[in-house]
Amino acid sequence: MPYYRAVGELPRKRHVQFRRPDGGLYAEELMGEEGFSSDSSLLYHRHLPTAIVKAEAVTPVGDTRLEPNLPLSPRHFRTTELASAGDLVSGRILLAGNGDVRLSYATSDQPSELYRNSMGDECVYVQEGTARFESTYGVIEAGPGDYVVIPTGTIHRWVPRGRVNVLAIEAAGHIRPPKRYLSQYGQFLEHAPYCERDLRAPAEPLLAEGEEVPVLVRTRGGLTRLVYRNHPFDVVGWDGYLYPYAFNIDDFEPIVKKTHAPPPVHQTFEGPGFVICSFCPRPLDFHPESVPIPYNHHNVDSDEFMFYVGGDYSARRGSGIDVGSISLHPAGFTHGPQPGAVEAVIDAVARGVTTTSEMAVMVDTFRPLDLGQGALACEDPGYAWTWSR
Repeated sequence: MPYYRAVGELPRKRHVQFRRPDGGLYAEELMGEEGFSSDSSLLYHRHLPTAIVKAEAVTPVGDTRLEPNLPLSPRHFRTTELASAGDLVSGRILLAGNGDVRLSYATSDQPSELYRNSMGDECVYVQEGTARFESTYGVIEAGPGDYVVIPTGTIHRWVPRGRVNVLAIEAAGHIRPPKRYLSQYGQFLEHAPYCERDLRAPAEPLLAEGEEVPVLVRTRGGLTRLVYRNHPFDVVGWDGYLYPYAFNIDDFEPIVKKTHAPPPVHQTFEGPGFVICSFCPRPLDFHPESVPIPYNHHNVDSDEFMFYVGGDYSARRGSGIDVGSISLHPAGFTHGPQPGAVEAVIDAVARGVTTTSEMAVMVDTFRPLDLGQGALACEDPGYAWTWSR
């Protein structure tokens, strides 16, 4: 993260004696990226964070097979047809992925077990419902439109309040705000579409009691369930630049031009080999002769994965796209508005329409996306031919 936070009880200096009320020492845990060469936080535990009493291999739940997008085709998936058999972690249905990122959908009303992803950061977008996100850093209350960014190695769990639908973006590295939004010292710049005030992080410690507590751990070698001697939610204080946080899509401030602006103006986060963009309600392009709708485009270096989360997508009318849809437009295919959409929007502007209500989360990848079995199970087989109608 680009700025410093301190939560709970802390000693005056790092790596000095910090004693519990009974006179014993709190146990330090440094959570750091890139071998002590990047962002980190220092956490103070009541018990040793290293004390495990059992370890067992775990067989993955769900179908994790990926297939190439062959024959090359634009795709449309209807997530409303998917039902998870588990929680917001174990019930993830793999939609697409490559060596950089895995994209999954989950819907559940069940609390997850404690979980640690040691392969990379996660960004979980909450489409519908509310949930309490609990971690060693504290609590974040998450609701519709929230991106919850979870650093690699964070022990956490999800506790839904009723049914919650999410898109889980699992990176093979770290997810951060785009560098062009930040000063050389890490402060958000004035031209950035959001800033530090828009980010919500845990405000106080979360303390839990318990012994022999299981934690599901994902590594590059597979899944392991470690049993900790004491509950890992025993941190009395932490400080640093590395912690989970939430950002709501409604706080994204769209950048507009006289004529239609390309997707990079919607970029919200960047990861290794991919970017995440937020398409939000905004004023329509205001040049008197503008075409206020996306032009046909072919991003030769990217696959475009678009999750439609709200509003009215006039550019896609007639394609079958609706809220809950996901479109995949791969490199090698030129895509754009549906036939007749350009004329319809120009007519609407002439009648006084000045804004668009569309909302979507887009992931652009720089390596081809393979298809998960979950996506193939809810595919609209006629989508590719809708531009020819």
